[in-house]
Amino acid sequence: MTTRTLLLGLLICTSFANARAGEPPKVMAASSDTFLSSLGVCTHVDQGYDPTSYAEPLRYLGIRAIRDGPHNLPGLLMLHQQSGILVDLIGWDIADIMVAARTLARSDALLAIEGPNEPNNFPIDYKGRQGGGHSANWLPDWVPSRLHAWLPSPVTWVPIAEFQRDLYSAIKNDEELSRYPVFSVSEGGAETDNVGLQFLTIPAGAGTLLPAGTRFADFANVHNYASGIRIGYVDNQAWQAADPVLDTHWDGLLGEYGRTWFRHFEGYPTTQLEALPRVTTETGWEARSLQDERTQGIVLVNTYLAQFKRGWRYTFIYEVGEGEGGGGNYGLFHSDWSPKLAATYVHNLTSILADHAAAAAPSAELSYAIEKAPDTIHDLLLRKSNGTFELVIWGEQVAGSNSIKVSLDRPRRSVNVYDITVGTDPIQTLGNVADIPLTVGDHALILEID
Repeated sequence: MTTRTLLLGLLICTSFANARAGEPPKVMAASSDTFLSSLGVCTHVDQGYDPTSYAEPLRYLGIRAIRDGPHNLPGLLMLHQQSGILVDLIGWDIADIMVAARTLARSDALLAIEGPNEPNNFPIDYKGRQGGGHSANWLPDWVPSRLHAWLPSPVTWVPIAEFQRDLYSAIKNDEELSRYPVFSVSEGGAETDNVGLQFLTIPAGAGTLLPAGTRFADFANVHNYASGIRIGYVDNQAWQAADPVLDTHWDGLLGEYGRTWFRHFEGYPTTQLEALPRVTTETGWEARSLQDERTQGIVLVNTYLAQFKRGWRYTFIYEVGEGEGGGGNYGLFHSDWSPKLAATYVHNLTSILADHAAAAAPSAELSYAIEKAPDTIHDLLLRKSNGTFELVIWGEQVAGSNSIKVSLDRPRRSVNVYDITVGTDPIQTLGNVADIPLTVGDHALILEID
């Protein structure tokens, strides 16, 4: 090869590389159906609430899963038949859970089985021993000793860990149930003694009370409420709550499975937390007044989006109706079952993205770039089974808005723009465009790209 030929080849390659460098990056699309399947909400059929009151609200929301207990199976089966929901089954008695799980599974109504709910707040009895709660013997060093007499007697979390171990074993050794995922206990970071619940499977050398190799769950389980701990409404509220390694105002994965928040027992290193299979079985936002309802609505939609984008397989909002399960104003619906803005915004999201089949080509990519976007703007690319792309762009900026531009690799035949706070019809329809200008503030917009 002559020097002239070599230089010509390098020039051609360099020109090609420069042309490619100017193109928007390729982004892999997730299935719209998979995203919709991640949306859950907490109900209270197990606690005696009328299951028929949930049927229409669940259909309206378009949510695919509920979290509830085993003590009203006819009610849960009715909700599955009328709204198509699947059940994350939670309980405190392994025999009851097994019977209920098999019943639900035979009707294709079972999603998963979950360990005890917040044992720090709700201790359980297992095999004649109480487990969970807090104890003066395990309080942080800064608590004065003179106060210890006023606090509960010593407790242990060994029964909690043994229950979770035995529940997992029972499910995985059951012919009908072995294919269903098991979620761990919630608030495991409150362990009073190092039983090992900060792991899905206890690794060698962990120094835990239960031995290495003990298996607890397929998914880590947290209650990383978007509202956070003792903070107000801030930029990137939902995005930060979904961060698997953030150590700040949100009760996230790090404090439950990285280094437990109560006694600081070591769990997974942060490099492993990023990839840890995980679910959120409670998150929410309390709207104490009509003025708060818009904030509740946009934060909860942002939460569903941020959680999925950041690797959470399922996310359950607390709760459907106002004042259930301990009171408060967390409900998506008022006490008369009229929808709050949160219910309306979730309905708009699921209606626009509605799909009930996996995308024909799940690995499909779309080339796009978002120009002039600050760190409060996030995006999630989805694809419907008919091949249509749904690019969700949401802002988490408390005040003000930003003008951005979405640039596609080539002009597209049509782009419909939706606003989840406006409705289920496009607010704008564009034809033969490659650049789409948007104004993004505190909520989600959806670009439907054909």
